[in-house]
Amino acid sequence: MAKAAKLSSKAGEVTLQVGDKAPDFSLKSDKEETVKLSSYKGKKVVLYFYPKDDTPGCTKEACSFRDGFSEIQRKGAIILGVSTDSVESHKKFKEKYHLNFQLLSDADKKVVNAYGVWKEKAMYGKKYMGIERTTFVIDENGEIKKAFPKVKVEGHYDEVLAEL
Repeated sequence: MAKAAKLSSKAGEVTLQVGDKAPDFSLKSDKEETVKLSSYKGKKVVLYFYPKDDTPGCTKEACSFRDGFSEIQRKGAIILGVSTDSVESHKKFKEKYHLNFQLLSDADKKVVNAYGVWKEKAMYGKKYMGIERTTFVIDENGEIKKAFPKVKVEGHYDEVLAEL
């Protein structure tokens, strides 16, 4: 299997590749429960990082995962969405769009930095730091099976499903 392109971040210069152990984490969910990646050993995990709750691209991406949730479950996987939004923001976003998977809050940015998705971005000529929309498919052994950097929302669900 070919190695995926390296993901790097100016903030922390993290580089994760296919075959690497996925960095473990503990984050608060929209249900205010602590979720540890390592507790899903033996299951496949679709770990997707998105910039902001209730924005057009992020809503479209979340709703595509919501609509395909049962198919992802049939492939033996779960979905975890991560952004730097608060637990309260996640609760509202999840309720508004009837999302059927957990949203995790990384307010202190430890996980987005560990995965190399906290990057310098530019909009209207202004530079700022934010999450680069990225999805990782993690296998049953906790290793990265596939990384999708700079995700284009259209058709992304189908790409992820094909990797499971």
